[in-house]
Amino acid sequence: MAVVPASLSGQDVGSFAYLTIKDRIPQILTKVIDTLHRHKSEFFEKHGEEGVEAEKKAISLLSKLRNELQTDKPIIPLVEKFVDTDIWNQYLEYQQSLLNESDGKSRWFYSPWLFVECYMYRRIHEAIIQSPPIDYFDVFKESKEQNFYESQESVIALCTHLQQLIKTIEDLDENQLKDEFFKLLQISLWGNKCDLSVSGGESSSQKTDVLNSLEDLKPFILLNDMEHLWSLLSNCKKTREKASVTRVYIVLDNSGFELVTDLILANFLLSSELATEVHFYGKTIPWFVSDTTIHDFNWLIEQVKHGDHKWVSKCGADWEEYVEMGRWVYHDHIFWTLPHEYCAMPQVAPDLYAELQKAHLILFKGDLNYRKLTGDRKWEFSVPFHQALNGFHPAPLCTIRTLKAEIQVGLKPGQGEQLMASEPCWWTSGKYGIFQYDGPL
Repeated sequence: MAVVPASLSGQDVGSFAYLTIKDRIPQILTKVIDTLHRHKSEFFEKHGEEGVEAEKKAISLLSKLRNELQTDKPIIPLVEKFVDTDIWNQYLEYQQSLLNESDGKSRWFYSPWLFVECYMYRRIHEAIIQSPPIDYFDVFKESKEQNFYESQESVIALCTHLQQLIKTIEDLDENQLKDEFFKLLQISLWGNKCDLSVSGGESSSQKTDVLNSLEDLKPFILLNDMEHLWSLLSNCKKTREKASVTRVYIVLDNSGFELVTDLILANFLLSSELATEVHFYGKTIPWFVSDTTIHDFNWLIEQVKHGDHKWVSKCGADWEEYVEMGRWVYHDHIFWTLPHEYCAMPQVAPDLYAELQKAHLILFKGDLNYRKLTGDRKWEFSVPFHQALNGFHPAPLCTIRTLKAEIQVGLKPGQGEQLMASEPCWWTSGKYGIFQYDGPL
């Protein structure tokens, strides 16, 4: 096995990891505290004085967390009993065992970026669950819903396109079907730009009709393995027996507009018979500001179903029916909100790994999934994707992401360096995207 490089961390001053820990994460914490403040009267109406006391407690815990972060204090174990508390605390011990620090304590700027960023969101959750009766409250809910509402014109355009496509889908020849598949894959890719954790929780809605921009955006796709996805799924379709199943799994990223693009792709997969079932994986707790939970998934389908545009509401009604029929299945698993890289999944979550092995294709959306797939390490740009996965191969998989973190593998020799020379922020700006596949060719 080749040597695995060091983790990205905040000790590289000026790096994206450093700026995230120094500026972006405190900014997100401040917004969370502000959100709790703004809901004070709602907590009072629902729970009386107890609600107000709970709000004060949660704010006090979050202010303490912000102070620990900004003064680079040691990272402390979780205290509130939750389903994953022991796993987290074991992982923290493991991280401390790797340190050369004199006091052997993990610190915010010196520990792996992936670990401390995940830990920060897990501590936000801890502050909320330590504050009953407001322990149900999703501090990011408003931002996620706002992202959806502000993207209405784009949602209408996509739903209209999809419904008109479905009407004629049986008349399309293979090449036309493939073109439509590629179009909807690209829409799902560019939907990934709407990431609230990168914008520090500021609005990142989709204001323009992405359908009209696809040609202009094509030059910014650095790796394009869409052909592999087509040959894999069209082959499954051609060789499928009457009663057999083709399962596509989508490991979701952001709720709001990006989730709409993922559901439109999933709808097309069923309508075109490229898949017979689509399984979605989301987060069990609010995560990275805009990540999808079961509440977000159900809420969005409900909103679309009650949309006041006929093609939007038709999409929502169809999606609800797919869920009821079991052709769309939503799952969550605590592993997705642990700090582990995915190569640890067979040991840490063997049940989830066994589930993923049932897929014909897994689509991993977004940056956090990419960071966990590749271990969030300082890989050379040209290292093969298969190598960076470090043994994680449950099924054929493809990552679909716009680049918002300083990690990218599988580029042609010299390609990353060339981009770096002309655009130093090319891998964090969200301007570039990839479809990167690992599986049989």
